[in-house]
Amino acid sequence: MSISSINYSSSVLGAQIRNINQQLTDLSTQLATGKLSQNYSGMGTNEGFAIAGRSQLSNIAAYTDTITNVNVNINLANTALQSLTTIRNTVQTGSASTAQDLNVNGQTVAQNTAASQFGSMVGVLNTQSGNRYLFSGTAFNTQSVANAGDIINGTTTQAGFKTVMAERQAADLGANGMGRLVQTQPTPSSVRVSEDVAGSPFGMKIAAVSSTLTGATVTGPSGSPVSFSVDLNGLNPNDGDKLSVQFTLPDGTTGQVDLTASSATPTPIGSFAIDATTPGNTATNLNTALNTAITKLANTSLVPASAITAGDNFFNTASSAIGAPANNQAAPPAPVSGATALSGASPSNSISPGFVAGDTITVNGTTLTFVNSGATGNQLNVGDSIQTLMSKIDQITGTSKPSTVHGGSITINTDDAASLNITTSNSGALNALGFGSTPVTATQPPLRVGSSPASSATMLVNGSANTVKWYTGNDGPGSPRSTAMARVDDSVTVQYGAQANEDAIRQQLQAIAVFGTFSTSPTSQYAGGQVSALSLRVTQSLTKQPGQQHIEDIQTDLAMAQNTMKDAGTRQTQAKAQLQSIIDQAESASPDQVASELLSLQNALQASYQVTSKLAQLSLVKFL
Repeated sequence: MSISSINYSSSVLGAQIRNINQQLTDLSTQLATGKLSQNYSGMGTNEGFAIAGRSQLSNIAAYTDTITNVNVNINLANTALQSLTTIRNTVQTGSASTAQDLNVNGQTVAQNTAASQFGSMVGVLNTQSGNRYLFSGTAFNTQSVANAGDIINGTTTQAGFKTVMAERQAADLGANGMGRLVQTQPTPSSVRVSEDVAGSPFGMKIAAVSSTLTGATVTGPSGSPVSFSVDLNGLNPNDGDKLSVQFTLPDGTTGQVDLTASSATPTPIGSFAIDATTPGNTATNLNTALNTAITKLANTSLVPASAITAGDNFFNTASSAIGAPANNQAAPPAPVSGATALSGASPSNSISPGFVAGDTITVNGTTLTFVNSGATGNQLNVGDSIQTLMSKIDQITGTSKPSTVHGGSITINTDDAASLNITTSNSGALNALGFGSTPVTATQPPLRVGSSPASSATMLVNGSANTVKWYTGNDGPGSPRSTAMARVDDSVTVQYGAQANEDAIRQQLQAIAVFGTFSTSPTSQYAGGQVSALSLRVTQSLTKQPGQQHIEDIQTDLAMAQNTMKDAGTRQTQAKAQLQSIIDQAESASPDQVASELLSLQNALQASYQVTSKLAQLSLVKFL
């Protein structure tokens, strides 16, 4: 018979003591760290909530970083926009001043200031946040705007704005300096004025003629090219009788010539002399006075209007499709206008051939169908006007610049040149509108005078190949704000992009460039009138107009993005507190509970040690 020894380490009591020791160690760690365990397995059944909470806290931290970074970009952009507002106010104050003293370069002090502010504005538009250009849209790695010197003066291979403006002025004035108008005296008693070429985009266009000249016959404006005539019929008008002619200038404004018959000596300014003894001389006097008045209007109001239009040709990145000049089938035929009907019997103010029921026009994939009457939705009545058709097309393209009819030519504007595509089932009717081939697509500015010499040019052409592109950032379709987006909460995104070619910014840059670049001859008799007319136009261009985008609108959009982020940040702060509470409840150890358990375990361990001690002193003799 053998007697086994008692192995303390393998005994039940020893195992209990080791367990109590481990519990004491765990409780001591909990008391020191405040955590239930140093690994997930020891956290208990609620650790799943803690893990999910930590994931959400990580997302919130990422959103917080995003909000911080986006706010930096927005604050920089807002500072830049505020600088643009200051520049605008400075130039506008100068252009509105009455000081018209010219320096040796043919510019006023206010114009010199504008030239300097143009450079400042270009610098502002090239603001960077880190490596990101703030006004380049999605092309944030690309400089937003070309260098100021290149924009104005051009490069060795590309023309700048100064060249484009000079070409346009030559084309608008014409070789005779009369705004592309031709004046003749068909008979000894008559005077005739006509536009030099039908449908030309250049020069002054005859808009209206009115007369109170006793015994005179006034004809027009009508015909192609448009003209009017005044025949005194060998008679003298009465003192105070008046002839008024209204012209449309290239920028869409109007200019007017008023001539009053007068027998006073000397003949007052704005009048023509009545020759009481030889009525034929009166007609000659009218012819001379009309020539002088038209030349003055061309060299005062037309020249700055031409400069403003050149600015639009160079800076305005809205694209367009321009049709050839078209005439209606009235008797006599006249250039089409917005009121010209899309179909009608001759002679009438309608195109020929016209559209018929069942014809279609497809614009960017959307089809417009012609019906005899009662058009609804994407339908047109065959007797509707050209203006109605253009309005329908504008609704489909979403253009920010309405399409127009000017001088018999239809211009369809679009904000996205790449997407414009117009086809039709009736090519003859589309041709009657001036569009000779399909599909109709858009030309991307800059637009340049189409031939040399400019004084006899009859069309504008795409100048992209040989003209500086002032805006070098993203110019695709869509809202500029959407070119930079950030997720700032699980279901919240903000848009904070900006582009230097937005209307508010582009119009300001354009107006300042025109004002700072234009110059005239200091000794010219028309210099004062040119600068005065230009200053008025620039002041108006820099004045906020209803319905137009303003720089403040861009700031408002950015402020809304910041408010959205602020609200998201507030919600996230509250969520962080709640999530941390869930994690703490799942993982934290209560100091009071741990202390109580420690005391209990210490008592149990002391008791176990006492029992162990007694057992250790036990011998066979004592056992027996």
